[in-house]
Amino acid sequence: MEITYLTPDEQGEVAWPSFDNDKKAVVTLGAFDGMHLGHQAVIKRVVELAKKHDSFSVVILFEPRPAFVHGWAAKHDGQEPTEANIDAEALTSVHERLQRIEQLGVDHVLVVRYTLAFASKSYIFFLGRLVGKLGMRTLVLGQDAALGKDRAGDIKHIANLAAGAGVFELDVVDDRGPGEVRIPRDFKPQMPAEWGEPADPLAGLSKAERRSWSKKHQAKAMRAWSSTNVRYLLAHGRIQEANAILGAPHAIEGEVVHGEERGRTIGFPTANLGTDIEGYIPVDGVYAGWLVDLGVENSDSTEQSETNATPEEQSARRWPAAISIGTKPTFSEKTGLNERVVESYCITDDWLDLYGHKVRVEFTGFLRPQVKFDGADELVAELKRNVEETKRLVA
Repeated sequence: MEITYLTPDEQGEVAWPSFDNDKKAVVTLGAFDGMHLGHQAVIKRVVELAKKHDSFSVVILFEPRPAFVHGWAAKHDGQEPTEANIDAEALTSVHERLQRIEQLGVDHVLVVRYTLAFASKSYIFFLGRLVGKLGMRTLVLGQDAALGKDRAGDIKHIANLAAGAGVFELDVVDDRGPGEVRIPRDFKPQMPAEWGEPADPLAGLSKAERRSWSKKHQAKAMRAWSSTNVRYLLAHGRIQEANAILGAPHAIEGEVVHGEERGRTIGFPTANLGTDIEGYIPVDGVYAGWLVDLGVENSDSTEQSETNATPEEQSARRWPAAISIGTKPTFSEKTGLNERVVESYCITDDWLDLYGHKVRVEFTGFLRPQVKFDGADELVAELKRNVEETKRLVA
């Protein structure tokens, strides 16, 4: 898979590459945050049509997320975020998304830095560039897709444009999943109060009760397969439901650093992640999951850091883990949020020295909320229960 990084100029123009004058392209576009089942359905369709028509399969990947750029600008007098500002709401890093896209067999990925100037272009202008520069014969989109200035290019308008121009086709993929869900507007992370994986608050309710709940929480209807729904589930400890949408365990990555080492004093040494964490951190609590050692990062890569561990080595250096997440009172200027602490106790008889290593923390299920224990003995007893529950969930 060939990856090209593109940055629009001050007018929002992009120097699109040309692949082959004698070969057309099947194209899709978006942030693809989380690479959930809906995203996978769209990209698989791109690859399928490209093979059918002997064309290039092309994914245009926006980074940062458009929602992050517009949200930042709204809060900062129209200024755009810089590369130093971290999108703490992003489910997955660009590196993770690219890996998942490559696994689906895509030929080309164009990583376009999303800017306000780029967003100001009309969808007609934008699609004209894709036809003229990339040789786009087919545009593949999900059912709720919208692009261009003010998101005016919805499926209906693009279909009319395709039919009228006759130079490209629109292929719409059912990326909604099993119906609609209701998500409260402007929801905030909320740690579950009870032990065990939280249940859907709407499960078992009548239609009248569901309407009452939606009105009380100002909930809006949204497709089940959506990045927003995954964030909502992770923000409420509903890991198993989020993983079902993602098609894989939700994960974060970061470097192991020295912590306060209090766990070691009671027999539960943990691998502590530093503050630069890639991926969406679920709500505070204790989780079952896995820790994967990715090795020591190379520092000579200009575009993307890589690790020394091969897939085979990663599989061998993978351990069940009880994972603790908490929030510090310290405020982070990078994310605009309070700093988070992620600690993983690996269930193994071996002594692990992971300081300075990049690791991947995968979440399998929610175990319990963060609580204050009366003493060390009570804490140790609870940690032992957490370990046994982790073994059961990851078996």
